[in-house]
Amino acid sequence: MKISSKKLNIAEFQDKSLLIVDDDDPFRNRLGRAMENKGFKPFLAKSVEEAIIMVKKAPPAFAAIDLRLLDGNGLDVVQEIHKLKPDSRIVMLTGYGNLPTAVAAVKAGAIDYISKPADAEDVEAALLAEPNKKAAPPENPMSADRVKWEHIQRVFELCNRNVSETARRLKMHRRTLQRILSKRSPK
Repeated sequence: MKISSKKLNIAEFQDKSLLIVDDDDPFRNRLGRAMENKGFKPFLAKSVEEAIIMVKKAPPAFAAIDLRLLDGNGLDVVQEIHKLKPDSRIVMLTGYGNLPTAVAAVKAGAIDYISKPADAEDVEAALLAEPNKKAAPPENPMSADRVKWEHIQRVFELCNRNVSETARRLKMHRRTLQRILSKRSPK
């Protein structure tokens, strides 16, 4: 059974500008083309610095921003947009989904938070979701094994890829962690 959630139409908006900030070039370009086909007017940036310069010139009506960028945190871009254009509809994208960063994104001014891999339909649905309505559940949510694997990878990256430190923080035996890290990500 598919639950349909009411969403707005991009044609209802006078300003269709969409800032896409992601340091993954193929993803950013593919999402930009797809969103243009959906009626948005995308502007692409690959760094916090580049995005903030674009925002100061012309704050966008919509934005899809990656949380972790090579030169910093996407939340800085969210805060800058929210400061200059409070009614902007912003969606955070991240491969490291967790509750504290979702809360931080919403507090900074984002209207939704999407875990990668996300496609143009996910981003469009989040950007055009009717305010104050409960979002429809995802069609293909991550499996529990995938969520666990993502969490371990995130902690591993935050510990500068130090296996011993990661194992200590996860309260896990180092060899068990090494086995998990050596395997491919679950589906």
